[in-house]
Amino acid sequence: MQTLWTQIQNVIWNVFNRPSINDIVDILIVAFLLYELLMLTRETRASAVLKGLVTLVLASWVSDLLGLTALNWILQNVVNNGAVVLVILFQPELRKALEQIGRGAIRDSSRLSDQGENEHVVREITGCLLSLSRRRVGALIVFEQRIGLKDVIETGTRLDSRISSALLENIFEPNTPLHDGAVVIRGSKIMAAACFLTLSEGKSISRELGTRHRAALGITETTDAVTLIVSEETGIISMAREGRLTRHLDRGALEQVLLSMYHQRENSLWNTLLEKTKRRKGGAS
Repeated sequence: MQTLWTQIQNVIWNVFNRPSINDIVDILIVAFLLYELLMLTRETRASAVLKGLVTLVLASWVSDLLGLTALNWILQNVVNNGAVVLVILFQPELRKALEQIGRGAIRDSSRLSDQGENEHVVREITGCLLSLSRRRVGALIVFEQRIGLKDVIETGTRLDSRISSALLENIFEPNTPLHDGAVVIRGSKIMAAACFLTLSEGKSISRELGTRHRAALGITETTDAVTLIVSEETGIISMAREGRLTRHLDRGALEQVLLSMYHQRENSLWNTLLEKTKRRKGGAS
């Protein structure tokens, strides 16, 4: 413990007493680059992986200070090899980041607004989905949560429009330019339409479910997004969250889903919906 304290004292002394002008400029440049990296990835799924990598680096540094040789060796190998893997996995994100260095990242500020606006959003989305369900028009809406979906938004047509039932219904109307793909909603704004989603590869998905449901499940398996789906064949409204699907949502359940997102209720919405589904299946049997 004494050795650790001595090392900490040496680090603090070097930081405040030994830096030259070159050191200060060097630190400022590195800090700026790290800040820009965070800004470029904060609206994408790569941000979560970046946070995990930073955590591993900090853990490696702490294990080195504490003299935990075996743990430090493992963490060092994970960090060194992990960096190469990240470059391969996130090649598209890295390319986009490099393209944006000269012009800066796009920063969207449309988040949840006041209570009146939230109630308007819930009312408009509920009316739209119920109308599409009655007419058996397929729809897929993705609601961005804490993990940004900027990379998904960029695959579609950018709208950045205020939510309205008429606009959403027009987007999903068959034989229109934007009806294929997903709509991404951030707060009170429709960010984009006709977005492409990665399909779920889960083996337990019912064969009755088509591409729309698999896409809805896929995005919720890799992010914390919530998706609402209207089946084109049956008109059934479903919700996908955390890689799990809940079907047969009525008006009450649909409003509860939306209110829980826009008013951030503390009750367990997911458990409530599962209980409702079980009771409904039990009553039908």
